[in-house]
Amino acid sequence: MTMRFTVLASGSAGNAALVEVNGFGLLIDCGIGPRSMSARLRSIGATWANVHAVMLTHTHGDHWKDLCFNTLQSNRIPLYAHRAQLNHLSVVAPSFDSLHKASLTRSYAGQQQVELTRGLSCIPIEVSHDSNPTFAFRIDYREAGGSELTWSIGYASDLGCASKELVEGFAGVDVLAIEFNHDEKMERASPRPVHLVQRVLGDEGHLSNGQAAELTRAIAAGSGPSFPHHLVQLHLSKDCNHPHLAEAAGRNALADLNPAASVIVARQDIPSRSIPLVRHSEAAHRLATRPSLAAVPQFKPMHPQPVLPGFESA
Repeated sequence: MTMRFTVLASGSAGNAALVEVNGFGLLIDCGIGPRSMSARLRSIGATWANVHAVMLTHTHGDHWKDLCFNTLQSNRIPLYAHRAQLNHLSVVAPSFDSLHKASLTRSYAGQQQVELTRGLSCIPIEVSHDSNPTFAFRIDYREAGGSELTWSIGYASDLGCASKELVEGFAGVDVLAIEFNHDEKMERASPRPVHLVQRVLGDEGHLSNGQAAELTRAIAAGSGPSFPHHLVQLHLSKDCNHPHLAEAAGRNALADLNPAASVIVARQDIPSRSIPLVRHSEAAHRLATRPSLAAVPQFKPMHPQPVLPGFESA
């Protein structure tokens, strides 16, 4: 059976990625319309029938589309989100109420494991971004009857700064998918309004190539030999970055730790190359070593959102 990870779209115009495990499909975000999603799925030999759950990172508009909620309902696909995100969607997404009434919404909490299907689990890790709350995901797979990890993915599409929780949470992942949003010099020299530049550069904005490289290096340093096997660079700015700059920063970050790792720059307009998810002999040892966290900044406390009716006491 197919086991692979594919970024279907990544950037400010829409985000989605697909994890496929033995017939089960997990969509991370649904930030492109259902027709575009259908086309991206077809291009990798899949359809909506291959999607069995959606995990939402946060509620900025490039990570969900209201029309996709209609598609989720018609295909009986559940949406997993933090309760504060569900609260927010109940106010801003016209199709959310029908999805919720159809019992197709599920809530997750930070640092609490979500069992998605047999052997496949996800741990949400809260990160610093100005859509509160925003989460990264660690996705683990264990073969039936096995206690050792077969493979794992770390996915963080939007964050303004690193945290020790994220470095620890992503230690030993096989696939590290992380934001390389902008080149700092290009961002500062851009004609964008000052407030937007400050927002992007701030601790609740987006990671620069340099920041993402430092975070990649910290995760790799705490992961043992040969991890990660793949670095996927997410959410590149169309105006304030170049793929070759991001790729060079990523390769430099891994040069001394795992120069054999592949580096894939995710694109907005077409799916990225699919990554096969296969067993690695080092899996039993991947969490034995933890990184030094002294230089990793803490992120700021998050702020609550209004409460969705029916969730008040949750």
